[in-house]
Amino acid sequence: MHLKLRNPLAIFDLETTGINIIRDRIIEISIVKVMPDGSKEIRTKRVNPTIPIPAESSMIHGIYDEDIKDAPTFKEIAKETARFLEGADLAGFNVLKFDLPVLVEELLRAGVEFDVSNRKIVDAQKIFHMMEPRTLGAAYQFYCNKELTDAHSAEADTLATFEVLDAQVKKYEGREIKDKSGKLYTPVKNDVEALHEITSSRMIDFAGRMVYNLQGVPVFNFGKHRNRPVLEVLKQEPSYYDWMMKGEFPLNTKNKLTEIKLSEFNSR
Repeated sequence: MHLKLRNPLAIFDLETTGINIIRDRIIEISIVKVMPDGSKEIRTKRVNPTIPIPAESSMIHGIYDEDIKDAPTFKEIAKETARFLEGADLAGFNVLKFDLPVLVEELLRAGVEFDVSNRKIVDAQKIFHMMEPRTLGAAYQFYCNKELTDAHSAEADTLATFEVLDAQVKKYEGREIKDKSGKLYTPVKNDVEALHEITSSRMIDFAGRMVYNLQGVPVFNFGKHRNRPVLEVLKQEPSYYDWMMKGEFPLNTKNKLTEIKLSEFNSR
């Protein structure tokens, strides 16, 4: 082990019912506690979230309601989890923005205080993004082995983007690729239509307020109705359409919402 530790380091990851820190619940927690001498102790538990797991989430992590119906609730394992983490620093991938807030929320909901003020917290994703910046200049260096000397000049950026795209196709043609939802594209093709399928096929409006789910159904991608079918929401809560049409949403979003609403009317 190259990493030097003064305290035990607990690296943890959660699978959840969704991505809302307040509303969603843990369905699996895995903790690898690494000791300063390099020894490891691993604990992984399935959890009954007491709420249904949306199909979109199940298709990503492969855990369904049936799989956790007999598992303990988080409240039942909260104290045991906190004890296992006692005295350990914390680490994970995207742990600051998601896993840690969700874990703390679940512990507090179970009545278990969890003080992180004296712990060190390390997010491997943040290090990755800092060391491998996701900018056009970084992509140009990575794919084309060239330095973008005139960054933020529209013409230079445009030409560099073409070179990056050309190099990406050369590098990845024939390889499998998955998007964030877990959809698998095989293989990557040297074809603009195929590249569109990979990068933009789930898009409905440019602001990303609505997307197609894995079944091709338009769903909301924000707020209290995230991942719910648009038409289902509009039927059950007609005022939601008026709220969006009067709200500070882009005209493109409002137009697409109206198109979806009218598609139901026209299909009758």
